[in-house]
Parts: sequence; structure tokens; C-alpha cells
Amino acid sequence: MLFFTNSNNITIKFYTDKLGFKENRRFNPEKGLTIAFLKEDGESMLELTEGIENLDPSMKGQNGLFMVGLEVSDMNKTARKLQNNGVKFTRGPIDTPNGTKIAFLKDPQGVQIELIQPP
Repeated sequence: MLFFTNSNNITIKFYTDKLGFKENRRFNPEKGLTIAFLKEDGESMLELTEGIENLDPSMKGQNGLFMVGLEVSDMNKTARKLQNNGVKFTRGPIDTPNGTKIAFLKDPQGVQIELIQPP
């Protein structure tokens, strides 16, 4: 999954109309925040977010790639392996109420990486 901030319907239309993605789902987890998941033929998904600055004020006015999401099959095993390789998590691993496990780290360029284990 790739995450882009400050997306809007124009951005979604670009990915769907021009690049062939199909909108998989869209929801508003909190007031002022919209998340749209776009899917192509394979397993990969693209996540476009609008209003992230409402949750993280440091994102105000920023556009572009700020986070990459990677699905993992076993969060505990993956976290141990990464930590043994010297990777430090910025948050998590966290068990969410719906059973998804998430964890966050940053790459050397400062791009946030979210690890996601679906329920």
C-alpha cells in the first residue's frame, strides 16, 4: 500500500480513470478524515488520505508520499526480526479493536512505514 496525504476526488479520479485502479472502499474513521483504498489487479492497494492534518498537525500543508504500508502475515515474528536487525519502531506493535495489528517505523529518508497484519 502507498499512502498519499491531502488527496481529493481529483487525485482519486487520476488513479482510477488514468491508471486503472478501482476504488475498493472509502470511509471516514474520524470527522474531517477521509480514507480511500484503491486496488489494481494484484494484491497491492493504494491508500489515499484527505484531512490527515486533523490527526497529525505536523502534516499540515504537506502533500505527497509520507508513508508506505506493508502487509505482514505474522507481526510478532516480523517485529522480532526487524528489532534483531537494529530497527527501532516509532509506535507499536499495536493490537487494534478490530483485530488488526499495526506497527510504525521510519526509513532513512524519514518516510513512515506501517506494518499491517490483518485480522
